Amino acid sequence: MKALRILGIAAAALAFLVIVVGAYVRLSDAGLGCPDWPLCYGHPVPEPVADAAAHGKAWKEMGHRYLAGSLGLLIALLAFLSYRFGRFRSLTTALLVVVVFQATLGMWTVTMLLKPAIVTAHLLGGMTILALLVWLCLSQFQFASTSSSSIRFHAAAALALLVVQIALGGWVSANYAALACPDLPGCLGQAVPKMNFADAFHVLRELGRTGDGGLLPLDALVAIHWTHRMFAIVAFCAVGLAAWKALRSDGLRFAGTLLFALLGLQVGLGIANVAFSLPLPLAAAHNAGAALLLAAVVMLNFFAFRGLRPSR
Repeated sequence: MKALRILGIAAAALAFLVIVVGAYVRLSDAGLGCPDWPLCYGHPVPEPVADAAAHGKAWKEMGHRYLAGSLGLLIALLAFLSYRFGRFRSLTTALLVVVVFQATLGMWTVTMLLKPAIVTAHLLGGMTILALLVWLCLSQFQFASTSSSSIRFHAAAALALLVVQIALGGWVSANYAALACPDLPGCLGQAVPKMNFADAFHVLRELGRTGDGGLLPLDALVAIHWTHRMFAIVAFCAVGLAAWKALRSDGLRFAGTLLFALLGLQVGLGIANVAFSLPLPLAAAHNAGAALLLAAVVMLNFFAFRGLRPSR
């Protein structure tokens, strides 16, 4: 059982790293650094080419693939051990299913040329894997019992709304709409700018194109970015309320404090990305912040629905 616990923690840490590296690859325009899958120009490692920039992008893409492949193998080993010990079979089976689907999405991301719906689904798949691994890790430790039923609704609502916000953030990134609103607190100097929601949220379309195949207009990109900003207020209130409830609950003050800290960090990173015109380190950090915030909200839900609290 100790091996299962160690592997679970290692897998969760690796899943977080895969998410951050995946964001870095996408934000550095290296998502098609290797136009084939699973190899790179037919080779297991990028071959030297005259174009140094293209070679660098190929290495970024393949590095992410190898990290993701290592995570898949680690999860397969987790599943093997869980069946051997007869523990957490449902969780590890769910992880295996999601990993297989995530690998398929990774392939489609390349073969379908970064179609926004596939890229966003790929991000959500990575976040799902992280959430399941966090739950699995927590399930392997002993905690004290407590009455936490009063916080369950707030914890679940925070999780649901945070997932929607992460999906909207993924949609912003997948459509390269992060700088569609380059100013704060308004957008293009207005509280409610001109927006095109029909093209913005047409799911089954190519990158940079409308559903009819035309070029995606600026007002559609503005609609994508503006929606992410506005829903951030909703998610902020939901997570903030859950954190406040945790602070007032027996034994959950640590979870509440952690949530408040991560919530403030994520808001700050979001503002900084706009203020400094999306520098790559800050943009990748914003994705990392979303993953950490998700992990913390999952942890709160674990304690709330299991009626547990960290042991003193």
